[in-house]
This record gives sequence, structure tokens and C-alpha cells, in this order.
Amino acid sequence: MQNLKVFAMNQLTSPVQPTERQRETAKLIDEAFNTLWAKANKGLSPIALTLAYADWLMHLVTSPGHEMLLMRHALMLGHQVFLKSLQPAPVDAEGKPLREMDLRFSDAGWQKWPFNALKESFKATDAWWRESTAVAGLSPHNQHMVIFFISQGLDALSPSNYALTNPEALKTGVASMGQSWLKGYKNYMTDLQTQLKARHQTPADAIKPLDFKVGKDVAVTPGKVVFRNHLIELIQYTPTTSKVYPEPLLIVPSCIMKYYILDLSPKNSMVRYLVEQGHTVFMISWRNPEAADRDVGMQDYLQLGVMEAMAAVKTHTGAGRIHALGYCLGGTFLAIVAAALGHDDLKLRHKLRGHDSHRRQQDVIGLGNLPELTTVTLLAASTDFSEPGELGVFIDDDQINTLNQAMARTGFLSGRQMAASFQFMNSKDLIWSRNTRRYLLGQDETGNDMVSWNADVTRLPERMHSEYLSSLFLNNALASGHYRVGGVGVSLMDIKAPMLVVGTVRDHVSPWQSVYKIHQLTDTQLTFILAAGGHNAGIISEPGHARRSYQMGLTEKGQAWNDPDDWITKTPLVEGSWWEAMHTWLHDRSGKPVAPPVINPADVLCDAPGNNVKVRYAD
Repeated sequence: MQNLKVFAMNQLTSPVQPTERQRETAKLIDEAFNTLWAKANKGLSPIALTLAYADWLMHLVTSPGHEMLLMRHALMLGHQVFLKSLQPAPVDAEGKPLREMDLRFSDAGWQKWPFNALKESFKATDAWWRESTAVAGLSPHNQHMVIFFISQGLDALSPSNYALTNPEALKTGVASMGQSWLKGYKNYMTDLQTQLKARHQTPADAIKPLDFKVGKDVAVTPGKVVFRNHLIELIQYTPTTSKVYPEPLLIVPSCIMKYYILDLSPKNSMVRYLVEQGHTVFMISWRNPEAADRDVGMQDYLQLGVMEAMAAVKTHTGAGRIHALGYCLGGTFLAIVAAALGHDDLKLRHKLRGHDSHRRQQDVIGLGNLPELTTVTLLAASTDFSEPGELGVFIDDDQINTLNQAMARTGFLSGRQMAASFQFMNSKDLIWSRNTRRYLLGQDETGNDMVSWNADVTRLPERMHSEYLSSLFLNNALASGHYRVGGVGVSLMDIKAPMLVVGTVRDHVSPWQSVYKIHQLTDTQLTFILAAGGHNAGIISEPGHARRSYQMGLTEKGQAWNDPDDWITKTPLVEGSWWEAMHTWLHDRSGKPVAPPVINPADVLCDAPGNNVKVRYAD
């Protein structure tokens, strides 16, 4: 009887466990709710944003001393704005007006009242808000988020964005008798209609054609597709010299973008330049994934992408040694594979070949038939993700969870989502300055091959993108030595080949200071180049182009660490294209030129640029 009473009491006080169906229903409700919130926040996690601002405000409210300094700073800035608005424009030693560093205010009209007062007020406001986030105890990630989104809001409120407060827009409108305003209005309506259409699913055959057609205007360097698997096509370019270097060059582009960023129009094609210098060039062209590829992961990109391409290069040329070059995420992939190839432990190499029956089949990696790496070149490629720049704003547990929920519905990250993220990171130039030119000044966009390429967006598979963000960005597994290839941990310290690493000065995707950290992760001869320009324009640095420059320094194996700030101060500036320096570097590490390899007609699957690069999706 007593036992029955105890059992009855337990039934009354213990909660009834939900069924599996109820759990699944609750999960779906949560995901739907979070999806609506994420859409309202342009795909960003509302939880991450709320926590960041709460962290900042709580630290600010509990710092009355800092608030007092901010009030004092506001008064000083206001006084400076008043004085500058009354003073004539500053001039240099020759009496010429000093160049305005912010291109939004480069027009001479910004030097006159009242526009100079608007400009200086905007700059003072921007400086004050940035100072307001420098609160002791605030999480660095949250501080980064707050600064980023405050900057986004301020950029939207810049006086250069509005017709009545932009002297250049007013002057142009009066001079054209209102025609520039009328043209700007037409541009706005055209863009609005395009944006509204883009919200709906568009058939593949109805996608707006690119301004520069692939295979006709860009990606036209002659070559043949000589290898294909589920993930890649491998292009072998036709030699144009009577002799070539005996070590072929494999290029691993980023799968985030179409490969022909490195083979734009002939005048600025890196591929054509290298072929003309006597290199036998191979290029990976990544598959533009569909929903069925949702389970393609990082290991697949390493094995089916980089490793099988390396093996194919060896097969088609007979070369036991090759040069390898990776750009952006392709450079990260290449660095991982180079580290795996650098293992001295034969047991580890044996395990990587796939003789471990406890690993999943998709994680089996074959290193046995791969050629040796003569050199490794990384272009704007991150290997240490502890300081990822503006991308770090989008990387934390809540943000990744929100992104994973979105990808779970489609099986991929859409090209439109990716393009929007990159636009958002550099909204001042890619959104607001563009709007000023098109809507306020009535200017047509000047199309070029890089702008057309930028519109040719690609997808990323759900699993690969999730693993990439969580393992590399969030946990920095590669730099910390915790990243695993085929179940075996790899370290960049195992790379034996000489390395050429290139960063760019204005890179929003892979900040050069972060790229430079590879000095701390490797122990091989390393040449570092810092090129003028951004993530894309700095890499496309064809000889003969005006305003090209770079800095270049060599670090020998075992040499002491040199701080990046010291490096940039002490390293001389060289005028011209860094491509020429890259070719010289490769030449010095190549064998004596030989007759070019013959492309066997039996190996040819189709002409370059192949099929993968032509696949486009409306999303």
C-alpha cells in the first residue's frame, strides 16, 4: 500500500516527458520563428545583435566616468566643427587644397559653407560613436559588432547620400537643367523593379545575361578540360611558348566564386600571363552545387577537389613535382593539403591513404599518388582566423545556428545571400557610393569584366559551409593544430615547400595582418608580398596598369618573428605589378625549361572553360 502511495505521488509531481513527435513539432516551431526574426534582420541572428548591444549598454551605464569623458569629447568635437566650418579649406605647401581621404567628400563643393559644416559634423559624429564603444569590460566580439552596425547606420545618414545636402548633386543638377536628377530617378525605378523581380523565383533561362559572356569575353585563355569528377573540372591550358618549366602549376581558386576571376579578359588574365611566361597551368573549376549536394563536406573539397586535381596533373604531365597556387578559400584548402603532405611519419601517411576501416568512406584521403609540392603560393588566403576582420561580425554560435537553419531548408547557401554579405561588409563603397552616383548624379554604371564576374554568384553546400565556419572561423582549428584530414590532425608547421604569401592592403575578407600570421604557423622559407588594392582588385594586378605597387620581404626558416607593423614600415615599396615578382620567384625555384607536354586528345572532355563555370542559379 505504501509503495502505491509513493508511485502515485511521483506521478503527480514528475513532469510528463514529451514524445518524440512533440519534440520535433516544437523544433519546427522554433525554427520557423527564428527564420522570421532572421529575415527581419537581413539574415542575422537577432539574439547575437541583442546580446551585443545589451553588453555595450550595460557597461556604458555602469561607467559614469567614461560617460563624463564622452560628454567632454562631444563638446570638444562640436567646438572643432564650428572652427573648421569658418576656416578656409586647408592647403598643401604649393597652395593646392589637401586631398580629402574620404572619397564621398572629394568634390570641391564640400569645402564651402554650409556643406563643410555638414561634412565636419558627420565626421565628428562618427568619431564620437566609435569612442563610445571603447568601454572597459566589453567583449571584443560584441564591441566589433556594435562598431560595425553603428558604422552601417552612420554611413546611411551621410550627407553625401541626399540630394539637398550633397553639393556635387546640386551643382550637377543645375548645370544639366535637371536632366541628371531625371536620369537618377529613372535609374532608381529600374533598380527597384529589378529588386522586386529578384524576390521571386526566376527560371534559369530567364536570368539576366552577364555583361561579359563566359567563354567569349572572359575565361577565354585556350585550354582543354582533361579531368572531371562530381566536384570539379580540371582545365589544362594550351602552352604558347616553345619551352616550359618542368614543374606544372596547379591553381586552386575559391569555391565561393567562379574561377575566372583569375582568367578575366585577356589584358588582365593571370592565367594568360603565367602561360605566356612558360608555365604549364592547370585550373580547378568548382561545381556550382544544387540541393542534392547538401552533404558534400570539407573533406570532399580537400579530396575530390585539391588532391584528385593534383593526382590528375601528375597523370597528364608525368611530373613528380608541381607548383601549387591557391586563392582565398582555395588557398586555405591548399594549405591544409600541403600540411597533410608534409607529414614525416610514414604511419600517418599510411593512415591518410585510407587503410583505417573505422573512418567514414567519404573521409578516406589518398596521398599515395600525389606529386611533391615544389612551392606553395597563397593569395589573400586566411590560415589563422582569430582576427577575420569584418567577417568576424557574422561569426558566433548564434549567427551560425541561424545560418544553419536557413541552409537546412535549401541544402545550400545561395549566391545571393553570399553576395549580400560581401556588399554589407563594404556598404560605404558598394551600396551608398553607388547609389549616389546612380540616383543623385544620374551616372550610368561603367561595366567591366570584374563587375560582370562579381554578378556571377555561386552557391556553397550546406555541410561544407557549416563545417568551414564552425571549425575554421569559430574554433580556429587549423591555426591551433586541431584540424583533421581523414581523421588525422595536421599542422601547417609540417609544410616543407617554400611559400609565397600575398596579402592586399584594403582586404575586407582576409585582412593582410591576419594573412601575415602564417609566419607564426610555418617553419619554412616564406616570401610575403603586400599588394595595393582590395581582396579582388589587389590580386588582379596585370603589368602595365597604373598605380600598382607592392612590398616584398623574405623570411628564412628559423628566422625570428617580425611584427606586421614593423614589417610594413621597414619593407621598401616597389612600383609595378607583383605578378612579375611572382613569376621571378617561381622561375628561381623551377627546373630547366623543357618541351611543353602534349595534351592527349583521348583525355580531352571538352574545350575550356568547361561546363561547371556556366551553371547559374537565380537565387
